[in-house]
Amino acid sequence: MIGLDTSVVIRLLTEDIPHLVAIAKTRILEAHAQGERLVVSDLVVHESYFALQQYGIAKDQARELLERMLTSGSIHLEPATSLPALAAATGAGLVDRLIVERYRALGASVWTFDQKQGSLIGVTRLA
Repeated sequence: MIGLDTSVVIRLLTEDIPHLVAIAKTRILEAHAQGERLVVSDLVVHESYFALQQYGIAKDQARELLERMLTSGSIHLEPATSLPALAAATGAGLVDRLIVERYRALGASVWTFDQKQGSLIGVTRLA
């Protein structure tokens, strides 16, 4: 298993530095040929989401780019149970949904003071 860092994810999604994009794509093809599983952690998704916004990419588009990458069958999200957090939604933001999904994968419920996150399933809003 090979975990991709935010720097690789950003290069692949923005294609801003062509020689690094080429290196990443070549290494990914080699890894697949060797039967390696490529993964991106939910923490990398979190960091990439905000980094993409620094490139001037809107939140919805950043989320869609990440979702497309992680549902392509080539690169997988870990934990996989966090994938629903990438779906378009109103209310709680992407990072709040990733947090809830991570805790859910651990079998934990979530406590929060945040009103929007508190509306998610499995979350208790403390008052």
